[in-house]
Parts: sequence; structure tokens; C-alpha cells
Amino acid sequence: MKITTWNVNGIRARLTHVVDFLREHAPDVLCLQETKVEDGLFPREVLEDEGYEVSWFGQKGYNGMAILSSAAQLEPVRGLPGDGPDADKRVLGATVNGWRVLDLYVPNGQEVGCDKYRFKLDWFTRLNTFLREHYDPADKLVVVGDFNVALEDRDVHDPLWWHGRILCSPPERQALRDVLAFGLQDGLRLHHQEGGIYTWWHYRAGASFKDDGLRIDYVLCSAAAAARCTDVIVHKDVRMAKTPSDHVPVTAVFADAE
Repeated sequence: MKITTWNVNGIRARLTHVVDFLREHAPDVLCLQETKVEDGLFPREVLEDEGYEVSWFGQKGYNGMAILSSAAQLEPVRGLPGDGPDADKRVLGATVNGWRVLDLYVPNGQEVGCDKYRFKLDWFTRLNTFLREHYDPADKLVVVGDFNVALEDRDVHDPLWWHGRILCSPPERQALRDVLAFGLQDGLRLHHQEGGIYTWWHYRAGASFKDDGLRIDYVLCSAAAAARCTDVIVHKDVRMAKTPSDHVPVTAVFADAE
């Protein structure tokens, strides 16, 4: 079982990249964030032609989620409880072959201390409540997505410059630790302890070529999922494609049951 997460920064702008990735890597589940397209314009046919079942939850120009799977999607989840009709589209979930998958696009927060920052921290609190009320950490549960938080200094190319700033501030890091405390493990750190593994780079100033990045995209695993996780792969080569997303895909590989 291969489960991939990828903030594509616009599905229509990156559609050929997504199709190329599907053909090369054949993930069983591909979770997308920031699709940036309203539901009626989502390019479902192109993705279905690759042999995937597709669900999506979008809005015009911003945010938006999609899940592609090689098997049927059951028990759909769309949004957090309490979301109004105009709420950002940031949560999509499904059960695929007995694996419960939750796809997240956490708010950026913009700047420490501003209203959007407080909204981000409140959103994490709502997420924690949702996890505890609707999921069991004993399940094969995988929570993936763009969390817009670099959890530790080893996830940051320049910890001194980023210290206390948005994406790296102590309250944001604690909010992500609180999600982990539900009963989840950082899949990449099960296999790779070194620093310098990044999933996002600025477009400006050649950041990707200088490797001035952050790791803000995660695959979080329940104990049952972590026990079967054999590797987590960051597909950095995708960042070198023409007109890439500012994020790269991250794939967790899970062993089949014996």
C-alpha cells in the first residue's frame, strides 16, 4: 500500500505533473491539497482515465482537496464539524481497503499574532476534537497533508532565521505535537532521523536549488499503520520539473498484512 500526499498548488496548472506521477509511481492513494478549483471544473475525467476513483472538495481559486484511489472510497469526510457553507475547503477523508485516510490542508496563519494566526491555532484545536470524536488510534489511520508547520529545527534550512516566525513558532509546533498526542507518529521519522529533508521551498531566489526549504508536509500514522510502514519517500525531483508546485509529493509505503 502506497499513500502519497501532495500540495499541488493548483490542480489544473499541475495536471500533467499529477498524471506523470501516477504513471511513474502508481500510488494506491494520492491525497492532494490546494487544488484551487470549484467542484464543477475539477478535471475528474483525466484522473479517472488513469484508473483512479476520485473525490474532491473545492472552491474557486483557493484551498481545495482531492483524493484519488485505486480502490473504492467509503465513509467520506468533508470538512470539520461546525464548518459553515462558506468555510474553507481544507479537510477530505475516506476509507480505502480498510485504511482510514484523512487529507488536511492546515491554514498558513500568515504572521505570528495576527487574526489568521489565531484562526490557525483554533483550527488545530477543532481538528484535535474531531480526531478524538470520530477516529480510534487503534485503527489503521493515516493523517496526511500540508500542515504548514515545521515541527523541529532539523526540519528547517535556517533555524536561527526562522526562529519564532510563522510556520516555526512555538505555539504552532505545540499544536502539531497535540495532534501527534492523539496517537499518531511522524512516518518519516520512523525511518529517517537526519535533518535537511524538506518538502517545500519558496519560488523566489532559487530556494529549491540552494535547498533552502522546510518540511511542512507529513504522513502521520496510528500505531497500527506505523507497524506496517516500511519507508517514507520525499520526491524532491518533482520540484525540478517545469512550472512545479512549491511542494513535492511525500509517499508512505506500507507492508501488506501477513
